[in-house]
Amino acid sequence: MFSPQGPSLRELAMQALSSVERGYDLLAPKFDRTPFRTPDGVLDATADALRPLGPFDRGLDVCCGTGAGMRVLEHLCQGRITGVDFSTGMLAQARSAHPDAEWVRADGRALPFAEAFDLAVSFGALGHFLPAERPALFAGVYRALRPGGLFAFPIGSPQPITSGWYWALLGFDLAVRVRNAVWRPPFVMYYRTWPLHAVRNDLAASGFTVTTVPLTALGRREDGSPRHLLVLARKAGTP
Repeated sequence: MFSPQGPSLRELAMQALSSVERGYDLLAPKFDRTPFRTPDGVLDATADALRPLGPFDRGLDVCCGTGAGMRVLEHLCQGRITGVDFSTGMLAQARSAHPDAEWVRADGRALPFAEAFDLAVSFGALGHFLPAERPALFAGVYRALRPGGLFAFPIGSPQPITSGWYWALLGFDLAVRVRNAVWRPPFVMYYRTWPLHAVRNDLAASGFTVTTVPLTALGRREDGSPRHLLVLARKAGTP
């Protein structure tokens, strides 16, 4: 799963036994050489789905990591693009890869923006927020958007219980729960704590109007349903 330039098992173990922030600081120099980096196919499918909804002026990548989401914002936004993350190490990598963008270190649960952006995106970050923390995250994104602004992120369709991925993700989440029960500081990363119905409800409670579109470029299941959806959360008002 990892290239020769990726992290060793020892380095991954050190990350897993650290806090979320410290873990990503440690992993940052090699993060883009792991499977955890959002694949370009997902980024491109997201950009293709968003393009007809533009044009957009300023863009924000929420919990930007090493800046993979800038691939989307650079193609869609005509104005300044910004990434926000709380890992200094990840931001350093992002800044090196995209020196013309703006980078802000902040906790996603307390975003320091007010009506500054037309488009916000996020990739692979929701699992780092416990269900009780999602309202603060979504409220912060809502504040950060201008009236009529759009918050978009891909989400996997629910896995059937007969799927190997269903059991693999369940096993991962159970392992993290056991780890956090016996080790401090906790490392929050879960795959099954943000089902679409719960995310939709939390977005609506923050004031968003929520729709989804299928990311058909990422494939379909045997029953014809899309493997991934793009969540579109629109802030009230006129752009």
